[in-house]
Amino acid sequence: MPFVSQTSLQSDYTLFSSNCPIVIDNGGSNFRIGWAGETDPRIIFRNIVQRPRHKATGETVTIVGDHDPALMKYFDCTRSSPRSAFDSNVVYQFEIMEYILDYGFERMGADGSQVDHPVLITECVCNPVQSRSKMAELLFETYGVPSVAFGVDAAFSYKYNQQLGICDKDGLVVCPGFTTTHVIPFVDGEPVYKACCRTNIGGFHVSDYLKQLLSLKYPHHMSRITWEKVEDLKMEHCYIAPDYASEAQSFQKGGKEAEDKTRCWQLPWVPPPVEGLPSEEEIARKAAIKERQGQRLREMAEAKRSSRINELENELQGLEFLLQQLGNVEEKDIASFLAETGYVSKQEIESSRAKVMQSLRKAKGEPKGEQAETEEKVDPSAAEKYPLINIPDNMLTPEQLKEKKKQLFLKTTSEGRQRAKQKRFEEELERERQNQQDEEKRLENPELYLEQLRAKYRELSEKVEQRKRHKTNGNHTNGNHNLSGGVGRGERLNAAQKERMRLLTTAAFDRGKGEDTFGARDEDWQLYKLMSRDNDDDEEGPDAYEAELARISSRLQVSYSFYYFELVLNNFYPS
Repeated sequence: MPFVSQTSLQSDYTLFSSNCPIVIDNGGSNFRIGWAGETDPRIIFRNIVQRPRHKATGETVTIVGDHDPALMKYFDCTRSSPRSAFDSNVVYQFEIMEYILDYGFERMGADGSQVDHPVLITECVCNPVQSRSKMAELLFETYGVPSVAFGVDAAFSYKYNQQLGICDKDGLVVCPGFTTTHVIPFVDGEPVYKACCRTNIGGFHVSDYLKQLLSLKYPHHMSRITWEKVEDLKMEHCYIAPDYASEAQSFQKGGKEAEDKTRCWQLPWVPPPVEGLPSEEEIARKAAIKERQGQRLREMAEAKRSSRINELENELQGLEFLLQQLGNVEEKDIASFLAETGYVSKQEIESSRAKVMQSLRKAKGEPKGEQAETEEKVDPSAAEKYPLINIPDNMLTPEQLKEKKKQLFLKTTSEGRQRAKQKRFEEELERERQNQQDEEKRLENPELYLEQLRAKYRELSEKVEQRKRHKTNGNHTNGNHNLSGGVGRGERLNAAQKERMRLLTTAAFDRGKGEDTFGARDEDWQLYKLMSRDNDDDEEGPDAYEAELARISSRLQVSYSFYYFELVLNNFYPS
């Protein structure tokens, strides 16, 4: 039978007199404790200590002996391996030994701080003096025992069997332990410790070797063949062969005797649960959970947006109040007033105010009004920066004319930058509006939205690839070397390119009729403008497709992220 711990709390501790000794068999594998005169020990448990952490609170607890497998779902034992107080049958970790003695005395019913009974404790053969003195110090100082006696369990066993008449006065004791095996000779009924010997092979090595054999034979079950299961198999099914050679020959030959001694053992197996189709209630419950999750996400986004709007409105009010205060300050005190506010000039405050207003409109999702656009177009400091622009040329000197041209150039460049900035802002606002609309569609029906995005992505990808193929075919078919099976030039040209070809053909035909008069009229030069405009349109097409393709790709990534996030929420928070 496999080993089963006996750790029930004893209730008759006070019934024994103080002269009755407590016997402790302190083995490398098991710890046994009981009363002298009884045939069996009261408490038996594995001589190990483990300190796992609680999975919920993170608190470290101490577990002595065999742990209950039902408790392991509450504790994390991955970083805490079992520890023993022994090293080759010699006690050297007395902190662990104290935990074990506390648990043993507490299970016996004694008060951990005072044990008023003599103690008989076993030790290994030829135990070092340092280990024995530490053990005596622990028992005397910590538990206050009145007296301690040490002995070798193998010698006690031989003496007991000698009294029963099983052993003679002269004999040999073989004591296989957990990690070592001792051999002690007896002469005239007394052990001769000077002649004893030790081999560093014990029950642990037998179990470990059996575990290796099972792992080699069944490599697919290595994780299930644990050391504890192997120990149970050894204790329940294995035996010591009196004649190893004859036993091995009987198993090689087979037969009735070998068949009777063969044991078949199956690993514990739990059938996987059969998942049926979800019921209508389950589908409705999952849909309600998904709706609540979407509503929670929308509420979080709305709360964040409201907080941002409040911050911008407070900042805008502060800047407007600052401008109002600045208007009431005298000219000579403006510098000191601005130094206190942290701004350099009034223009910097107005610029910050314009940026805050722009951010506020963007946060609210409002389009730019005509008044705002007019305010941006009209620069209040333009007259101060460019004073010569509105003055007629006949009223200026040559130096002033040069300065006027320079100011015109600077103003035009500045206005161009403003227009480009305005265009970028409008494009960004349009993208934000599209993303917001897409987000609303995604929240309404994520699966349908993902399918539409994928279809649009495939359509745009095909268009971009088609343009690339046209461009590649155009490069490969220059001159008279048209590839067989390629696309004809008429099929490669789009509408803008065909229009340019028509204009060039018409101009060449008109010129071939007679005298070359192209360029004599101003209308002739409109041809170049038309061709240039068509060329611009042609160049803008692929960039627009690629920009939209990039936006769709980004939305796909975001949608997949939200989709998998909702799946994780469904798995971890099903209700």
